[in-house]
Amino acid sequence: MLNLVEIFSSIQGEGLYVGTRQIFVRFAGCNLTCTYCDTPDSRQFSGQALVERTPGERDFIRIANPVAIDSVAQMINSLLTIRHHSISLTGGEPLCQAKMLAELAPKLNAPLYLETNGTLFEQLAVVLPYIDIISMDIKLPGTSGKHYWQEHHEFLRLAAAKEVFVKIVIAAQSSKEEIHQAFNLVAGIDDTIPVILQPVTPVNGCEAVSPDNMLAYQAQALALLKNVRVIPQTHKLMGQL
Repeated sequence: MLNLVEIFSSIQGEGLYVGTRQIFVRFAGCNLTCTYCDTPDSRQFSGQALVERTPGERDFIRIANPVAIDSVAQMINSLLTIRHHSISLTGGEPLCQAKMLAELAPKLNAPLYLETNGTLFEQLAVVLPYIDIISMDIKLPGTSGKHYWQEHHEFLRLAAAKEVFVKIVIAAQSSKEEIHQAFNLVAGIDDTIPVILQPVTPVNGCEAVSPDNMLAYQAQALALLKNVRVIPQTHKLMGQL
């Protein structure tokens, strides 16, 4: 049984695959409380979930949680009536339900794209054989409230066996030292791993980083890494879910 928040078809708004059409499967539960979180309701388990019946039509129905794995697979696969790039497993933090996710994954009929906070490396090992692409966050201490350098290192070391890119959300309160440490962490594993620098969308007291600072951070990253891009949350600009 899985505890869900929602299932729907939309446009990927972050990271390396911006603009692609995906089915989003949002799992409930998260092990972190980042200040810039834009899905805070996903941190907690809920009695109900929303499921879209027709891709892109927003014709949601409510279903009771938790949901049987076979039923979840059927609802996801039923949205594949138009071409989708992949199925985004997101949250919350989907690896909080890693064992059930590993049972669900083989039943799905499209490539699997894992969006994760990059801290639960033991749980990643459970689902890794089924995942095609990993979008891994590095959480900076200034906005996550705690450092996760060791967890991120172990996670990325495992994730590097698959197609992976790293996303770093940067706010005005992010220090130069922690940003540079994140660059060094990635470079120490593989300097060809793509890195996305994402200017924070201001929320909950997180302030936007200046354009000049973003240029400087990208230049610093490019001294260590071969593929560094600056991409904001484009789905917010488009008004997409």
